[in-house]
Amino acid sequence: MKTNPRCFVATFLTTLGLAAGFLSVAWSAEVSVTVANGLDLARPSETISLPWQDLVAALPQAQADRLQVRDKASGKEIPCQAVDSDANGTPDEFLFQADFAPKETRAFILATLEGPGTQFPVRAFGRFVPERKDDFAWENDRIAHRMYGAALETDKAEPLTSSGVDVWCKRTRELVIDKWYKSGDYHTDHGEGCDLYTVGKGRGAGGLGVYRDGKLVTSRNFRSWKVLAAGPVRVSFILTYLPWEVDGVKVSEVKRVTLDAGQNLSHFESIFLPDKPLPELDIALGVQVHAADAAVALKPLEGWMSVWEKCSGNNGNLGTGAVLDPATLRQMKQEAGHALAVVTATPGKPVSYWAGAGWDKSGDFASAEDWNLYLARFAQRLASPLKITLGAG
Repeated sequence: MKTNPRCFVATFLTTLGLAAGFLSVAWSAEVSVTVANGLDLARPSETISLPWQDLVAALPQAQADRLQVRDKASGKEIPCQAVDSDANGTPDEFLFQADFAPKETRAFILATLEGPGTQFPVRAFGRFVPERKDDFAWENDRIAHRMYGAALETDKAEPLTSSGVDVWCKRTRELVIDKWYKSGDYHTDHGEGCDLYTVGKGRGAGGLGVYRDGKLVTSRNFRSWKVLAAGPVRVSFILTYLPWEVDGVKVSEVKRVTLDAGQNLSHFESIFLPDKPLPELDIALGVQVHAADAAVALKPLEGWMSVWEKCSGNNGNLGTGAVLDPATLRQMKQEAGHALAVVTATPGKPVSYWAGAGWDKSGDFASAEDWNLYLARFAQRLASPLKITLGAG
């Protein structure tokens, strides 16, 4: 992204406690950001990401916790977040979110502050859960997930070895992870949703494995974790896995997962490192198919696949799915109880895709058609990024 900063320094006075004759003075530097939606479709909860180095070039005095974003037209302040993606102590990108109408262009103001910025409600969160057999759980205001840690493998009551992705269905915009784990009663819907999804040894909603001779060869549960961001706009974390054997070669994996507020799909990026060369390293990401009458849609040319199926009991219907760049896809198929998308990995480079779920009781998706439309539009949005201009307007 090219930058053409048009910075200016605005000095303003804030009068506090006039009766006491107290006067404080604050100043800020500001820069405009113009964001254009080139698609003829609405884009709710779009995350605008600015490279930190570009932001600092435009606002040299910028500090991660002393920035403000305002809508230029209304003046309304917008939640924002600096993210240190590589955990080196320095921000790598700066985020805020906005809704866009079809073909809409909007302008925003970024300003530096003398003191800490507004603390906005957290809408994306995740944490390691040692009290529940080493789960790692994450959520936003739409959906929640978890993956399984080492302690579950040796649990005396219900041992499970699986690197699949579990789904917690929500019909509240509130965050529930801490509340549900604390109660322990999350398999029954008491009005906020529940855990009604079954993963077992499957891939769940977006787990993966090495695809070898028509079979999935999967890792054990994750062994270590690191949180990179925990709201208000984005949760991001890393899970690492012990090497597992594929045809005499040991393959290790580091997985980065990112989920933004207002979205139903998490971004998965996995890097694989074999301990010796493999002729091919094919990776299959999977979306589990539980019901015989599940509606499965495979759209390789558009880069998405979907499963829509009834939940157990009187718990409605759940859509699960995945989206990826169709240019990276080798094949997409329904096989061994999953919808599978197979890509070829390059050792040391990430395999990237988005996966998640949507529940009809959330009020966001009434049917399989609604869920499939969400996935199709998500793929369109990825293929046509917002045009962001820093320092214009």
